[in-house]
Amino acid sequence: MSTTLTLTLTSLLLLLSTSSVSAKCTTTTSTKTFEKCISLPTQQASIAWTYHPHNATLDLCFFGTFISPSGWVGWGINPDTPSQMTGSRVLIAFPDPNSGQLILLPYVLDSSVKLQKGPLLSRPLDLIRLSSSSASLYGGNMATIRNGASVQIYASVKLSSNNTKIHHVWNRGLYVQGYSPTIHPTTSTDLSSFSTFDVASGFATVKRNSGSRVLKVTHGVINAVSWGFLLPAGAVTARYLRQMQSIGPTWFYIHAGIQLTGFLLGTIGFSLGMVLGRNSPGVTYGLHRSLGIATFTLAALQTLALFFRPKTTNKFRRYWKSYHHFVGYGCVVMGVVNVFQGFDVLREGGSYAKLGYCMCLSTLVGVCVAMEVNSWVVFCRKAKEEKMKREGLTDDRCSGIHS
Repeated sequence: MSTTLTLTLTSLLLLLSTSSVSAKCTTTTSTKTFEKCISLPTQQASIAWTYHPHNATLDLCFFGTFISPSGWVGWGINPDTPSQMTGSRVLIAFPDPNSGQLILLPYVLDSSVKLQKGPLLSRPLDLIRLSSSSASLYGGNMATIRNGASVQIYASVKLSSNNTKIHHVWNRGLYVQGYSPTIHPTTSTDLSSFSTFDVASGFATVKRNSGSRVLKVTHGVINAVSWGFLLPAGAVTARYLRQMQSIGPTWFYIHAGIQLTGFLLGTIGFSLGMVLGRNSPGVTYGLHRSLGIATFTLAALQTLALFFRPKTTNKFRRYWKSYHHFVGYGCVVMGVVNVFQGFDVLREGGSYAKLGYCMCLSTLVGVCVAMEVNSWVVFCRKAKEEKMKREGLTDDRCSGIHS
């Protein structure tokens, strides 16, 4: 049963690898038609454009979505450095704090913005030649700024005649203080919202860091199977199989085998998590990271404790058993909690993968409940039989005395 559930869990969790959805690009808006378009790799954004080679002019439209009614959506060009927000010249759309109407203002993202030394203030763009710009909500005048509302940012830019590649960035935030957009969320997706594309050919390149989604999904699947399922299953075998006198000490080898397999897989998953953290500077998942370190530490202590297990006749045996149970159950609980944290980190809280994991975990819990009920039934039956034997023995002794 454990093998079947593990395979089922693994199959369902692999759905994570195909759950990332990109927006479909379009070359047509309500006011204009463009020649080319591409879907951008994050935030379900896209961009459409027309390039005029005779005068090196680029007309474009960026398609983005708000994540808050008081938020902002921005797009811009980094004229110097690819794959960086710092140094970008951007256009940011947000609701006017006075009128509530959508406005579009220019901003320069210098190093002081990244360090958050002060509010981001609008100023004219330098280093790029912006001919015109505007913004509108999808749906026209009847549309309102809300969570999920689509916005279109239009711009006409004069490019260098010998360069058709542009390094562009895009992002979105939750709040605007006055006319100063606040910092955007710092998830790995938000920190990867940049790419380079050739306006003549339409070819786009995206710099992928080693903390890619494939590595994250691999990390998640391994840890869900190991910490989130195998370790709890190993604890279940230790609690209930040892009561079956017919299998003798076989329960111990089954328990040790499952736990050791879970620990080895968990070590691989933990190592992948450390690699992801090291290669994702600025991205911090404090609770997920802390629970992961604590779970791995407790599991390592459990494994080492096997080498110091006293014999059954040793007076310290009961203290070792108490330690083993306390640390083991603590490790199981933290491992399962951290698996759910991982789903939130991957933004898969409502996915079929999480549903599949919950079903496997629920099955394991159901087995525990059934085994626990059976154990109590057996215990009560034995207690009743022993009581009847004692009462029968007492009656026999009383009869012998009277006779």
